[in-house]
Amino acid sequence: MIDPSSLSLPTPVTRNPAAATTTTTNDDNSLSFPAVSHSNGAGLTQRRKITIPQHRMTPLKRDWIKIYTPLVEECGLQVRMNAPKRMIEMKTSKHTVSTSSLTRAADFLGAYALGFTAEDAIALLRLEELYVESFEIKDVKTLHGDHLSRAIGRIAGHEGKTRFVIENASRTRIVLADTKIHILGTYSNIKIARDAICALILGSPPGKIYAGLRTVAARSRERF
Repeated sequence: MIDPSSLSLPTPVTRNPAAATTTTTNDDNSLSFPAVSHSNGAGLTQRRKITIPQHRMTPLKRDWIKIYTPLVEECGLQVRMNAPKRMIEMKTSKHTVSTSSLTRAADFLGAYALGFTAEDAIALLRLEELYVESFEIKDVKTLHGDHLSRAIGRIAGHEGKTRFVIENASRTRIVLADTKIHILGTYSNIKIARDAICALILGSPPGKIYAGLRTVAARSRERF
């Protein structure tokens, strides 16, 4: 048997974080890093290219001033149009203050390329909680021929009435591009519009959708 009293235990070491910090700071060989800044003073240039579809080139030429001005004045980016490649090229400059300006500008141009108007898509530059969600009719239900055409007609409505009702009730913007559907809005509002559109695709009559949207709009007014 080993007598525990005969064992010599090591002396505990007491560490002083303040002293260690002082020693490290005063060491001539220690590394020193400056504080991280949001400014682009380090000379690093970020670039982004956004491809514009062929059918959006004509509206782009018409709305170029509306698109170019906020990108330069509000985001401080350098922007040019590469017409042969159908691309909008952007890069940061010394006037770019926020690190997220390039990302928000890319979201803005991406929404415009999907078919949203410049007035609607520019909200992505100024509001943080807006998103664009895209899906296809076949993601909800597989339809072909006349059934697919009728589903598209139910979503659009006569002269776009149904789409306008969904937009106004859910406070979103909707682009119906053939079988693809793009929704611009906040997360909760996108869910309201998506549920209404999915119900129309599955065959619900527009009148039933209107009733549900009226209930949603009434609840929204009570909340605010």
